[in-house]
Amino acid sequence: MSPASIPKAAVTAALVEEWDTLAGLLAELSEAEWATPTALPGWSVKDVAAHVVGTELSLTGQASPALAEDTRAKPHIKNDIGAINEAWVESFRAGPGSEVVDRLRSVTAQRRAELEAMTQEAFDADSWTPAGPGSYGRFMQIRVYDCWIHEQDIRAALGRPGHDSGPCAEQSLDEVVRALGYIVGKKAGAPQGASVSIELEGPTRRSLHVSVDGRATVVPVLDGPAAALIRMPFGVFMAMVSGRVPADPAHPEVTIEADTDLGARIVASLNFTI
Repeated sequence: MSPASIPKAAVTAALVEEWDTLAGLLAELSEAEWATPTALPGWSVKDVAAHVVGTELSLTGQASPALAEDTRAKPHIKNDIGAINEAWVESFRAGPGSEVVDRLRSVTAQRRAELEAMTQEAFDADSWTPAGPGSYGRFMQIRVYDCWIHEQDIRAALGRPGHDSGPCAEQSLDEVVRALGYIVGKKAGAPQGASVSIELEGPTRRSLHVSVDGRATVVPVLDGPAAALIRMPFGVFMAMVSGRVPADPAHPEVTIEADTDLGARIVASLNFTI
C-alpha cells in the first residue's frame, strides 16, 4: 500500500458490521416505531433507514427515483444532493418497514461482495467523496461515519442506546478527528501557541490534543498543560459534531477548565456535519 492508502480490510469490516447491526435493530421495530420522528427535519425512523438504503443502491449503480414535483419545495431540502436523498426516501414511504429491512439486507450483501472482491489498488483509486476529491477508500471511510451516525439517529429517536463502542464507533470518531484542527484553528479561532485537550468519556474513550503552531494540528501529546481542557461524554461529542444537538458550552455534561473562553468557543464550533 502507498503511504496515502486506506486499508480496505478494516474499513470493509466496519461497514459490514454497521450494516448488520442496523439491520438487526430495524428488524425488531413495530410499525409505530418506524413512524417515530428523528432529529433530522422531516424524517422518521423509516426515512433515515431508507436514506441509508438509497445511498447504497446508488453505489451499486442503480439510478435514483424521479423527483416528485414538490420535493425541492420542502424546507429541509437545501441542494441537489438533498433532493436526490429525498427521492430515495419517498420511494419507500408507502411500503412497510419490513421492505426497508429486506432491501437493506439485499443491497448490503451486494455491496459487501463488491468491496471484498475489490483490490487494494481499486480501493486507492481516485474518486468523488462527500468531502471533496479523494479515493474510493476515503469515500468508504466517510460511509462508515455516515451509516453509524444514522444508526445513532434511529437509536436516539427510539430511546434504544447502543453500539457506542467498537470498530464502527472508533472509525466514526476518527472521521471527526480528521476535522479537529479545522474546528479548533479555523472555526474557533484558537490563537498561535494555544493548545487544547478534549477528554472523551464513556464506552468510547479518547484523549484528543490540538496544538496551534502555524496551523492547528492534532498531535499525540502536548508539550505542556493545555490552554483549554474540555471534558464530555463520547455520545454528546458525536451528537454535537453531527449537529444532532446544539454545540452548547453550557451543556450539563460538558466541563471546561483553564481558558474557559477558548474552550467555550471550541465547543460552540464543534458542529461540522449535518
